[in-house]
Amino acid sequence: MNISRWIVRFVLATIAHSLLSLPVFAQPAMPQGAEMAQACPGPVAADHATVIPAAWHVSAPNLGALNSGAFHLAALNSDQVRLTFLGHATFLIESPQLVRIATDYNDYVRTPLLPDIVTMNHAHNTHYTDRPDPAIKYVLRGWGESPDQLANWDLKYRDVRVRNVPTNIRSFYGSTTTERYGNSIFIFEIANLCIAHLGHLHHTLTQQQLNEIGRIDAVMAPVDGSYTLDLDGMMEVLSALKAPLIIPMHYYSQYILDRFLDRARKLWDVETAEIPSVVVSKATLPGTPKVLVLPGRF
Repeated sequence: MNISRWIVRFVLATIAHSLLSLPVFAQPAMPQGAEMAQACPGPVAADHATVIPAAWHVSAPNLGALNSGAFHLAALNSDQVRLTFLGHATFLIESPQLVRIATDYNDYVRTPLLPDIVTMNHAHNTHYTDRPDPAIKYVLRGWGESPDQLANWDLKYRDVRVRNVPTNIRSFYGSTTTERYGNSIFIFEIANLCIAHLGHLHHTLTQQQLNEIGRIDAVMAPVDGSYTLDLDGMMEVLSALKAPLIIPMHYYSQYILDRFLDRARKLWDVETAEIPSVVVSKATLPGTPKVLVLPGRF
């Protein structure tokens, strides 16, 4: 299957959602000029000098093999991470030692191969499953066993560290009731990079949360502007995180994506990739923040 047909197939599968604004709640706003801790903490990742701007190194998956379930990609160098957008809020993250991670793992968007680690969030069943494959080594749920118990992960496996920063969510769509700690921002420390997946984020971040997240090199951000955080709030969060690479997700349709990109272009460069996979390293990060759109299932 060629790339254009693959993209069309996913675009035609897009589900239209109504654009209803929901209240932003639950946490104090970030102070003006808030600054994060500069280091990405942990034994796997390390703080480095200013990144060197360079061209993107994009690696294309074998799309026909992906569709059939046989998924084989080129080996990574020790300083590289591969990010593949599978759809909605699910990415496949691959480390140099071939640790495979699926974000917001669920029953609707599945990985083409068995991941070693999966992360989940509780807002909707397109972000978690109660029936993960029993062969998965580590299942990291982003919520606690009770409303007063938050998830607290700090997993080290081979060349990967995964940790989380809990956030609150609405208890159900259209509700103003808060489910405390129903979402987690997961941070993946791989190959001297810190990569954050914001999950189903419903509110802006406090200074404490920004400090817990630390310096971020790449962020996967929900940009629908209604079911998650509104666009004003999301732009505030992304501006505070200062990640060199911003990858949008959770946008339902091209119109909703374009609405975010129109806002993003006022602050950052925007690039659209031809394929759903990108290989990132410290040396190839952009010198100033850039939005990179990876094609895939909305």
